[in-house]
Amino acid sequence: MGILGTRILGMYLLCNNYLDAKNLFGQLQLCYAAPWNWMIRGFTVMGHFEFAILFYFKMLIFGTCPDKYTFPYLIKACGGLHAVDLVKYVHGMSKNLGFELDVYVGSALVKFYAENQCLDIARNLFDKLPQRDIVLWNVILNGYLKCGSLPDEVIGLFEEMRKSEVEPNSVTYACVLCLCGSKSLLRIGTQIHGLVVKCGLEMDSPVANTLVAMYAKCRCLVDARKLFDLVKHADRVTWNGMIGGYVQNGFMNEALDLFQKMISSDVKPDSITFASLLPSISELGCFSQGREIHSYIVRHEVLLDLFLKNALIDMYFKCKDVDMARKVYNQTSSVDIVICTAMISGFVLNGMNVDALEIFRGLLSKNLRPNAVTLASVLPACAGLAASILGKELHGHIIKTGLEGRCYVGSALTDMYAKCGMLDIAHRVFLIMPERDSICWNSIITNCSQNGKPEVAIDLFRRMGMEGAKYDCVSLSAALSSCANLSALHYGKEIHGFIIRGTFKKDLFTNSALIDMYAKCGNLDLAHLVFNTRESQNEVSWNSIIAAYGNHGRLKQCLELFHGMENEGFKPDHVTFLAIISACGHAGEVEEGKRYFNNMTEDYGISPRMEHYACLIDLYGRAGCLKEAFRVIESMPFTPDAGIWGTLLGASRVHVNAELAEVASEYLFDLDPQNSGYYVLLSNLHADSGKWDRVNQIRNLMKERGVQKIPGYSWIEVNNSSHMFGAADKSHPESCQIYELLNTLLVELQNEGYVPQLYPLSII
Repeated sequence: MGILGTRILGMYLLCNNYLDAKNLFGQLQLCYAAPWNWMIRGFTVMGHFEFAILFYFKMLIFGTCPDKYTFPYLIKACGGLHAVDLVKYVHGMSKNLGFELDVYVGSALVKFYAENQCLDIARNLFDKLPQRDIVLWNVILNGYLKCGSLPDEVIGLFEEMRKSEVEPNSVTYACVLCLCGSKSLLRIGTQIHGLVVKCGLEMDSPVANTLVAMYAKCRCLVDARKLFDLVKHADRVTWNGMIGGYVQNGFMNEALDLFQKMISSDVKPDSITFASLLPSISELGCFSQGREIHSYIVRHEVLLDLFLKNALIDMYFKCKDVDMARKVYNQTSSVDIVICTAMISGFVLNGMNVDALEIFRGLLSKNLRPNAVTLASVLPACAGLAASILGKELHGHIIKTGLEGRCYVGSALTDMYAKCGMLDIAHRVFLIMPERDSICWNSIITNCSQNGKPEVAIDLFRRMGMEGAKYDCVSLSAALSSCANLSALHYGKEIHGFIIRGTFKKDLFTNSALIDMYAKCGNLDLAHLVFNTRESQNEVSWNSIIAAYGNHGRLKQCLELFHGMENEGFKPDHVTFLAIISACGHAGEVEEGKRYFNNMTEDYGISPRMEHYACLIDLYGRAGCLKEAFRVIESMPFTPDAGIWGTLLGASRVHVNAELAEVASEYLFDLDPQNSGYYVLLSNLHADSGKWDRVNQIRNLMKERGVQKIPGYSWIEVNNSSHMFGAADKSHPESCQIYELLNTLLVELQNEGYVPQLYPLSII
């Protein structure tokens, strides 16, 4: 058969006639490489990569020596299987046979290594090749881009290419512009744009599309839109790039307007268009428009790929339509990790943590491997359920898979441990993180601030700035909250100065935190000054200043601000009424507080929450109306929590009502059995009445349950420095002088007729 037979074999394979090719192969002279090469090529083109590799080894066993035409398709077959070690073996053999620097073999090897993240080997071989055409240059450039290499390396390679005899083409420019967009390298991007214009490739479709995307990602939307309007025949990619650019930069209305124009044009939207557009729906809260877009997708039979399904699920969850999100998920025949992650995130967003864990268990049962994003999404569900054991199991899996170095995973872990009451572990996880971005810092600072460690929060806030992380409204608000809890007015003023000098003086949430800080530090004048100097207000800032006056018992000013809020066109919400009812409680105005509670439900249509009932019970409790407070608890539409019963217990302690205190403590010891404060309150109440047997019973109950009394601490600021004190504390450097002065004061008090009330040591 000879050469003719080999050519017929090739013809069969090119015509996809594999059965005849297989029959003919056995009749050929297999001592030559050509028949083997054709079979390897045929199986590779068909996608049967294992058979292609198998034929190569059969060729070696048969004793036929490969030639330079054997290796390109063999390497391509290995690429289909991502078989790096096998290619290294094949590379060694090609080198021994003298084919390593052949233009086809070398190019195939460089392409494989570049696509499989072996950049060092790819670059080393690339530099040795005597001939490097435009395709090879583009391959190595794309390899660097996909591996996330430093921008200097890609730009340096591009400059080296320009110095060679090879001229960049549209693929080259698209690659480099893609880098400029992803890394926001606007200056270099505009320079590349100049080269593109000089070469006459500006209106070339791949280049034009990448230029639009580059300007959009660099937040130069005016330039992106100018270029978009200049493209005479904008294709679907051009439209998608511009719509996606608007969405990514928060210009949701512009994205929707452009989408309407796209529908009116000759270019029809595809799944990528809708996947890019749908986030704007949830951001704008246009739920009805989201349904219309979903209907358009169904009517026009747009391909519902995984990305579009993911976008639809995300949109429905953010619009609080959990049932529709679940329906889209259930209609998905092929479920991947991205869809499952979207479901987990959506359930967590809507407070459905049990459902989130069910999805997570489901993906494990389907042998889907959770990635870093999945794990970071499911950890908040553990935090919401205080499922610390499951959280620890996930932490172990994260360590085993080497994902603990990801910032967002570390942030989710610290948040989970903190919300499960394990702040010390959260702090340790934070400290061992190899990289920490602003979100990680914000998470640990906020959790320390909210879990009774304000001094640690302020220390971390300072370290955040020293390590070069950028402050944002979250970190500033958390730090100001810590200053408020410490009554550290000096530190709060320092942060205020930073806010004025920086870009946050117009941020509503930061200003609300400032108002709260000054109010809790006892400086209402500065709190009101911050409020008045704002150019515009919103519900949050109004609520902050109303609460500030309310907490100081200044009911008259509080109500004036309430009416001023309404006159300015802002509608009071549940937070506003919480502040008003609390203010009435501090001022002792029971009937006024009750009236506003009723107005909230009857006139404003706001359903009372648990905290509103707690405020109402506190209102009655402060006034000594304990029976009315208990009737409120009995009439509540939901089961009272520890906060409700704790409020009643506190009021019973103040007004010495042992009967109601016992009722409240019975519930509290079940709902929050490790909270030492409730035991101490009940014990002190009985001690005041001289019921020492009951005091000892409570003390023994604490011992049986292993309840540790948490010491109380006080802070005071003197000469711009905060000092912390605990009961019987002698750690302060000036403790000797402090106790000496205290003893002097006790003597003066006794001279004035003060008689100390002594308790047995067993209850202290």
